Amino acid sequence: MFDKLRQGLKGIVEKISKTGLSEKDLEPLVWDLQMQLIGSDVSVQVAEKVCEELRTRLVGMEASRFGDKSGVVKKALKESIEAVMQTGKGVDLVKAVGEAKRQGRPYIVLFVGINGTGKTTSIAKVTQLLQKNGFSVVLASGDTYRAGAIEQLEEHARRLDVKVIRHQYGSDAAAVGFDAVQHAKAKGVDAVLIDTAGRMQTNRNLMDELTKIKRVVQPDLTIMILDSLIGNDATEQALTFNKAVGFDAAILTKVDADAKGGSSLSVSYLTGKPVIYVGVGQGYDDLQPFDAGWFAEKLLGDS
Repeated sequence: MFDKLRQGLKGIVEKISKTGLSEKDLEPLVWDLQMQLIGSDVSVQVAEKVCEELRTRLVGMEASRFGDKSGVVKKALKESIEAVMQTGKGVDLVKAVGEAKRQGRPYIVLFVGINGTGKTTSIAKVTQLLQKNGFSVVLASGDTYRAGAIEQLEEHARRLDVKVIRHQYGSDAAAVGFDAVQHAKAKGVDAVLIDTAGRMQTNRNLMDELTKIKRVVQPDLTIMILDSLIGNDATEQALTFNKAVGFDAAILTKVDADAKGGSSLSVSYLTGKPVIYVGVGQGYDDLQPFDAGWFAEKLLGDS
């Protein structure tokens, strides 16, 4: 996980640790850091911000002239990464579902994203998370376009022992979501998780349909599913979806296989939306709460 970026940052820390902490001494090394970040799929804007944060923390800092400065430098870089990633108000999904239950209503979550990001599997993982916290769940098969999509969701539902609300292929996805919400209200189900058709952000008709689904079901939370392996494309997708449809938080998938880590670092800062979970494997339990401290530690750790 993040191996390429980790090794690059380790080298930068070592170089800075062997030089002075004046602005003149730091300038070429901070530039090296910026290039290292950009080469690991961190957006230019975010790379510049991390470097600005690091420069502010290090210039003129008191450190032993002859001793090892690596601890000081590493701490400053960790704080710089955390500062950039702490953008947008986080969402405690379990707490939010519990609050809605106390209000006597289902909590509605709409999942959006393009094809191949792991959206349906992420829905299954969120289902398991909620079940483990004592909540009941109903799934809505709003992907009425892709062949096999309904069956894929139903297979996850069978394994997790939850109900799926479905219509025929080609039917109105907004109607599927509406029926799922009505079912949850009638049966006292705690959470409604709505799958949608994967769509490229450039497909205006499908984006319009997504807007219609949001208007009809009025979700409490819209989650964008992003594939961390596609780097800067994930950030571009997030920006376009947020502008066209709007989302509240993101889940990054396939983080366990991401050697670069750039999209993880860029998405929150550029969209202003928090990453709330990361997928770290194929199992239903392989969904981990995300926080900036965890990410920075992974980047700067030794393993």
